[in-house]
Amino acid sequence: MNFIDLGSKGDNKITSYIFTILLIVLGFLTLGQLPLFVLYLIKQEASSTLLHTQHDVMKSIGLNSFFATVMFPFLISLLALFIGLKFLHKRKLRTAFTSRDRFDFKRFFLSFFIWIFVSFGFLAFTFFKEDTIHFNFDSSKFFILLLLSLIFVPIQTCFEEIFFRGYLIQGLKSAYKKAWLAVLLSSILFGLLHFSNPEVDKLGKILLIYYILSGLFLGLLTLMDDGIELSFGYHLANNIFAAVILTNEWQAFRTDALFLDNSKPEFSVENLLTIFLLQPLLLILFSKIYKWKNWKEKLFN
Repeated sequence: MNFIDLGSKGDNKITSYIFTILLIVLGFLTLGQLPLFVLYLIKQEASSTLLHTQHDVMKSIGLNSFFATVMFPFLISLLALFIGLKFLHKRKLRTAFTSRDRFDFKRFFLSFFIWIFVSFGFLAFTFFKEDTIHFNFDSSKFFILLLLSLIFVPIQTCFEEIFFRGYLIQGLKSAYKKAWLAVLLSSILFGLLHFSNPEVDKLGKILLIYYILSGLFLGLLTLMDDGIELSFGYHLANNIFAAVILTNEWQAFRTDALFLDNSKPEFSVENLLTIFLLQPLLLILFSKIYKWKNWKEKLFN
């Protein structure tokens, strides 16, 4: 059975989807926010002034602590999704990852290292061409960040990939019977849920188009390859790079990464190249490697 059709396994009633999504949202907004809330209260108690903004809180509790508390809700959300799949949908967890007998780590690592290599290429080009990227290494902070990133970023990325490219696409396919519509709707939702990110405020609403098209790319990878391994690898490489290697002052979370980008916020040529050249090229590359030949059948059946 195709990966996108595995949503028909187990209990596929609309109420199962409603309660699972409610469980995820409640977990994210309650238990997920508890560490940040506790740290905020502790720091506020010790502070003589009110901590009004995210920047105030970040500065008060430290970048690494803030990073961990921002990532923690995704752990709760992932656990909530697993509970929903197992006890409400009565499905094997594997069916939200892949149609194969087991998760294909070769696919995952191939996609991961390809995009890490490309990201370092962009960094090297900008670093030597312009004077906006500076070395930011601080051993007392960096290695803690690296450890936190290796723990939390895979969890955060895993949740997003399973939810958007697995659970949601499968559910939409069951409801509307059209794979292309399921991929499109999940991509739009993926993009719109980034609306509150600081990057959107700085770069403008055009960044939502970037997120939607990237979601479409990841959705097509999942659809054609019958699993989230390739999309998970790409997405994780992207997020690890943003957390550990290159940061700036205006992204969703500022970290003590290796390099700090001091350029002014703008929708760059790199963004355009990614969505209009590199992502399509990756689709072609993976289609050749894994011999995808039934595009029309998978999209429109």
